[in-house]
Amino acid sequence: MNLLILGGTRFVGRHLVIAALARNHRVTLFNRGNHSPPVLTVETIIGDRNTDLARLKDHQWDAVIDTCGHLPEQVRTAALALSGSANRYIFISSQSAYADVSKTGVDESAPLATITNEQLETANQIAKTHPGSSASFGKLYGPLKASCEQTAEEVLPGRVLIIRPGLIVGPDDYTDRFTYWVARVAKGGEVLAPGRPDRYVQFIDVRDMAESIVRMVERSATGVYNMTGPPATWTMSTLLEDCKRVSGSDALFTWVDEAFLREEEVAAWSEMPFWLPEAAAPHLKGFMFLNSDKAIQDGLRYRPLQETIAATLNWYRTSRTEASGSNQKLLAGIDAERERALLQRWRQQQARQP
Repeated sequence: MNLLILGGTRFVGRHLVIAALARNHRVTLFNRGNHSPPVLTVETIIGDRNTDLARLKDHQWDAVIDTCGHLPEQVRTAALALSGSANRYIFISSQSAYADVSKTGVDESAPLATITNEQLETANQIAKTHPGSSASFGKLYGPLKASCEQTAEEVLPGRVLIIRPGLIVGPDDYTDRFTYWVARVAKGGEVLAPGRPDRYVQFIDVRDMAESIVRMVERSATGVYNMTGPPATWTMSTLLEDCKRVSGSDALFTWVDEAFLREEEVAAWSEMPFWLPEAAAPHLKGFMFLNSDKAIQDGLRYRPLQETIAATLNWYRTSRTEASGSNQKLLAGIDAERERALLQRWRQQQARQP
């Protein structure tokens, strides 16, 4: 196949390129050239999707994979521009597109979030001041993705494959949410672990996701697919203990209940990745229990958790530490000094308990 990837240089796009090349497909990237492609020999057309789509004229692709569409008008413009040169349009959406994840087992038939014209205008203004930053959209992110999905299908009816991933993890993850736990446990010592040890977590290795998408494109799949890890399989304790086994560290986990974390104003998801306060967020009860049965039946497979951890740790050590010459600060996870202070206060509180 001959594939066009909008983006293709960071995380999901990067691994889509690797997966496609591994199956002997030809890949062309279209992006602004701000990041190096995963394989230098891949053809790259430099341009901004908001202004330079004319540079894609006079080409023909079996499919285009849109990894970076956040605004409906972006998707509309790209879909229209490529309607005559690409047979199918694959849009990477998000499980945040759902209107309600307060119950477990949300599948592809669940209602989507909606967005008002006023909210859309706000999002367009945000995009102008923070181009390329999906995090800047905040609570509008999910409704925007839902609107993008609908726009793609309106422009190219019956020719669209929509992927709704959950939390994506693994090597090259620039969000650092999963990487924080891998790196922190590898460092060893006393580790602040949030909430209940048996609380389930759900995520997907970016390589499993990329490989599955490429196989679906090969089969000319269309429609909507949730794509995340198996529900009710991995607990937070499982994750941390496997991180310890892979790294061989001396990490000691101190489980701190969420009442204390909330009292100390520890930021869920950012300071404590993967932690969502159960008592304070009933509307997110199903966030870690998305139903991916449809994708599994269509060939989605999961590699062992320890393999994901090992690959992430190796990437972290070779590209994000002093040994690699970069020593970049992680974008997620609690500061070491704050972690020590919280652990001390937690022990003092426990000592006062009758």
